[in-house]
Amino acid sequence: MTAPEEAQTQLLDPLGCHLRHPIPLVLKLLLLTVFAGILVAILVQASSVPSRQDYEQDQSQQKQAYQELVQMKDTINNLCRPCSWDWTFFQGKCYFLSKSQRNWHDAITACKEEGAELVIVESAEEQSFLQQISKSKGRTWIGLSDLNKEGVWHWVDGSPLSNSFKKYWNKGEPNSSGEEDCAEFKGDGWNDSICSHKKFWICKRPANSCPGE
Repeated sequence: MTAPEEAQTQLLDPLGCHLRHPIPLVLKLLLLTVFAGILVAILVQASSVPSRQDYEQDQSQQKQAYQELVQMKDTINNLCRPCSWDWTFFQGKCYFLSKSQRNWHDAITACKEEGAELVIVESAEEQSFLQQISKSKGRTWIGLSDLNKEGVWHWVDGSPLSNSFKKYWNKGEPNSSGEEDCAEFKGDGWNDSICSHKKFWICKRPANSCPGE
């Protein structure tokens, strides 16, 4: 190859690659641009990798945040509450609406296990409150029955049903049809039902007294 030909080849081959078929200059420039872009991307990615110091600092912050959450949980749990978490407070009493169904006698036992009793209605306000929350479940046992004597209704604490509360029976109830000796919330009032049937129930107990009250 003569000197002029060699000089022409080098001009057409700035990368120094002596190819048998020289690559066009535009294509070489395009390859250089792509190569440069890849190199920049690698450098950016490398610079974004956190250092060991940054990693350790991040781990320390996460550990501290977790410890603060644990302490906050303990503080909340130690706060005095008039009722347990699953119970509802109303006029100095705590109420538990069951999530499962039992017969009337087993409902009494379930309440006793919680230090409570199957609910006894003592006021018009309480009746309205209980009737409303029972509707979210459906038919719900209350602590009223005439098991000892047909037609004579008593609460589970032995006290008789007063005349002022008889207005809460649904129309035509209690009808004592088919040995219906236990009372339930049904719709907007009370109904007598067979005690062995499984229904939801409501427990009631006094609210806790907190320091300073």
